Amino acid sequence: MKLKELLAYCESTRRELLACLEAAVKVESPTSSKPHVDRMARFCAGKFRELGGKTRFLRHATAGPGVIAEFWSELHPAKPLLVLGHLDTVWDVGTLAEMPFRVRAGRAYGPGIFDMKSGIVCGLWAIRALRENGIVPARPVRFFLNSDEETSSRAFRKELLQEARRARAVLVLEPAAAGGALKTSRKGVGEFRVTVHGRSAHAGINPAAGVNAISELARQILHIESFSLSRPGLTLTVGMAEGGTRVNVVPERAAARIDVRVARAADGAAIEKKMRGLKPFAPEARLMIEGGINRPPLERAMARDLFRVARRLAAEMGMTLEEAATGGGSDGSFTAALGIPTLDGLGGVGDGAHARNEHVIVRELPRRAALIAALLARL
Repeated sequence: MKLKELLAYCESTRRELLACLEAAVKVESPTSSKPHVDRMARFCAGKFRELGGKTRFLRHATAGPGVIAEFWSELHPAKPLLVLGHLDTVWDVGTLAEMPFRVRAGRAYGPGIFDMKSGIVCGLWAIRALRENGIVPARPVRFFLNSDEETSSRAFRKELLQEARRARAVLVLEPAAAGGALKTSRKGVGEFRVTVHGRSAHAGINPAAGVNAISELARQILHIESFSLSRPGLTLTVGMAEGGTRVNVVPERAAARIDVRVARAADGAAIEKKMRGLKPFAPEARLMIEGGINRPPLERAMARDLFRVARRLAAEMGMTLEEAATGGGSDGSFTAALGIPTLDGLGGVGDGAHARNEHVIVRELPRRAALIAALLARL
């Protein structure tokens, strides 16, 4: 198989690829709206079936369905390649009217186009390219499209991990890093909520009788922020804080929510221990600590060999491929934590994830599809 011929096919069908992407973007699918994610699941399942995939839904009472599609499963007893994506976006229903799909100066815009409908469509196009060119991969290929990745992948995490344990390797269709780089490491993600319970009192008549929850929380925040000094790559960001009822009342309650990012799994365990070990500075204050690390890091060791293969295949097609690290999480973090080789960032090249300028570079779409096809064929 000449990979340049595979790339030439994807290039020759770019208009059709872009039309498919437009159709996908026009199916709004915010995580919070089950009916809309249902519709996106049906759209993707239909496209998989058109390509001969054996498709089934994972049902959930409150979340949208997950989609599993299998290709070439009847030909190979070998462990499959697992291709991960997600159906949901961060954009509310009605956003499409404000941010319609459009193409300007070689860029295609629209809600969810970069994160990550372009990745799903490029994955579909990779299967189409292999089918149309009579190429049978060395392993079966199984797609797993999650429905609530943007809110920590709670609905089908068990099923996702089961699929990963059966796989030889995992390819993740999340958007590329800057310049089209693949993501070979990701930080783990966590969230903690610190609630302080003090005692109210009149701020003018008898303030000493109170225990100021806001003051206690402020001291705790400064202490928590110091945790990041001891471990490279560890960040703790206080994103929300609230407390008190009136200006003339010593506040009896205050709370803060803290975003945590860790570069290594060991750092996650260490920060959980530190957070749960917090003690009040004021003797009569009480602390309640909730939350934890909810998504492990993707450490580079789990992506290194796959990236080398991807870079070699890209070079055969005349493309240069780089790697990058990112602070955001993905479902690939879960699979890498199991010890399954995982390569992320194979989706669209562009910018503006979760932002009003979300876009992909149109000329890169067939190149990404061809790269995914090459990986499926050669791994």
